[in-house]
Amino acid sequence: MRVLLATLHSKFIHPSLALPYLATFCGEVTNCEILLREFTVHEPKDQIFAAILEQKPDLLAFSVYIWNRRAVLELVDAVAVAVPELPIILGGPEVSFDGEELLERHPGIRGLVRGEGEAPFREILKRLTAGASPAGTPRTLWRTASGPAEGAWSPPLSRLDDIPSPFAAGWVDLNRGFVYLETSRGCPYRCSFCMSSLDPMVRSFSMERIRSDLLFLMEREVPKIKLVDRTFNYDPDRAREIFSFILENNRGSHFHFEIGAERLDDATLQLLSQVPEGMFQFEIGIQSLSPATLAAIRRRVSPEKTWDQLRKLRRDTRITLHLDLIAGLPGEGMRPFLAAIDQVLAFEPHHLQIEPVKLLPGSPLRGEAADRGLRFDPNPPYTVLATPDLSCAELELLRKVGRLVDLIYNSGVFPRAWKGLSRSCGSAAEALQALCEFWKDRDLFRFPLQQRDIFRRLGEFIGDRFPAGEAAPLMELLALDCARSERPAESRPPLPFDTSLTPEEKAAVQDRVGQELARIKGQGIKMQHFAAAFSQRPEFRPRTVVLFLYFTRTGAKMTVAEIPLPCPGESRRGE
Repeated sequence: MRVLLATLHSKFIHPSLALPYLATFCGEVTNCEILLREFTVHEPKDQIFAAILEQKPDLLAFSVYIWNRRAVLELVDAVAVAVPELPIILGGPEVSFDGEELLERHPGIRGLVRGEGEAPFREILKRLTAGASPAGTPRTLWRTASGPAEGAWSPPLSRLDDIPSPFAAGWVDLNRGFVYLETSRGCPYRCSFCMSSLDPMVRSFSMERIRSDLLFLMEREVPKIKLVDRTFNYDPDRAREIFSFILENNRGSHFHFEIGAERLDDATLQLLSQVPEGMFQFEIGIQSLSPATLAAIRRRVSPEKTWDQLRKLRRDTRITLHLDLIAGLPGEGMRPFLAAIDQVLAFEPHHLQIEPVKLLPGSPLRGEAADRGLRFDPNPPYTVLATPDLSCAELELLRKVGRLVDLIYNSGVFPRAWKGLSRSCGSAAEALQALCEFWKDRDLFRFPLQQRDIFRRLGEFIGDRFPAGEAAPLMELLALDCARSERPAESRPPLPFDTSLTPEEKAAVQDRVGQELARIKGQGIKMQHFAAAFSQRPEFRPRTVVLFLYFTRTGAKMTVAEIPLPCPGESRRGE
């Protein structure tokens, strides 16, 4: 029997982990050849359709998620018309809580696998290769001549090591620069919006298996390894042992972990202080700063402990911190959510993600939605649309605020202008609201913007909102950010720069450029430069020429040096 496992990713770089797990776990099934194909939702449907039929499968299985549900169901309908005898099975979180109505709407679906798929899918293959019906397989719904047959509930795997390593077996594509790795399943929290709240316990692979998979990936220098554990440090001792192993063996991979900040103990923080810059990124779900909201979603954490540990991470380590806030949770209105944005951004995380809550099928919060007055989109990704505390318009504003946080704060391109705008507007949240209004009035949310266009639009915003005396220093901050991010095109810069230098200033620029060229000679480094005069900020008065040097070399990112030059006539001093 020829079995094709398929899925559609949201991006090409995202490799599947679920399908390689199925392939390795089912590898022992006799008379069964397993194939794996990964596509993206951006590929034309007819091309995916043709690629599937070219494999001539005897069984087709799709892994279904919120980002691919619609595309998968369209493919199922088309394949079922073309090859009506081909059994098609769906599994994954997006169909785990579907029932007979899905089979009725899509007659090409032969069966559904619910929850963790390894054990039920292997049982289906065993029965099919033995000539038996899979109807009644635990945690499945199977179409039969007499109607859908539902299998009994069964517990998930208690011993995760029973799943052979998909990395060692060669099922995971390591050439995309990015892989997912799982060391545990389940979560100690019971947040009602999350599917992990349904898992009654946390299970871990053995430390021997974890070390083996990590070493396999690190020895091959996979650029980015994302741990998909819901709370990686649910057990501080276990987490610390894995962190130590990575520090001892890493050859240049970057690791992303989702952690609970309040679960970090002093021994782990001490270890984390040794992590080199750029090696670890922590994603930490703040979700809400409202105690009442946290209680409503059953997220039992201590906000004070969370912030204490976050401050230590920020102060004592070089770990990149990615924080999450969720809009539209029960009991949280506009004013407290904006206050939370101010508090989180005052902490200066490296990245802040703001998204409206999604009411996922099967999640406790979705079951409570009617009683709590939560209205949500019935189609994926099931985004909340209105609550008793937030109108549809307010939620849309917060969604746009999240877009601007991505464009301006998370990009890291506008650090000085962002701080200046936050001060001048009164707070970060006030600045974001004002920018939202400006962006909306000019219809800028509709289309992607290039970086130079964002600089130009921010310049227009500053000019429109502030009087000349206040706008000029802000424009200088924006100009400094602009020149720091890329060499401005002298013929058409996105912002006005004062490049009318005096002969003495030009000579000082050329002198320093000559020194730098002599320094890098023979190193395979190319250098360009740009110089402009600044005078509106206190640190530049009465007038300062700032020289920007742009260094590039093959295989490396551009680096930029920013050098204020001494005023002509002053004695030279070290920069």
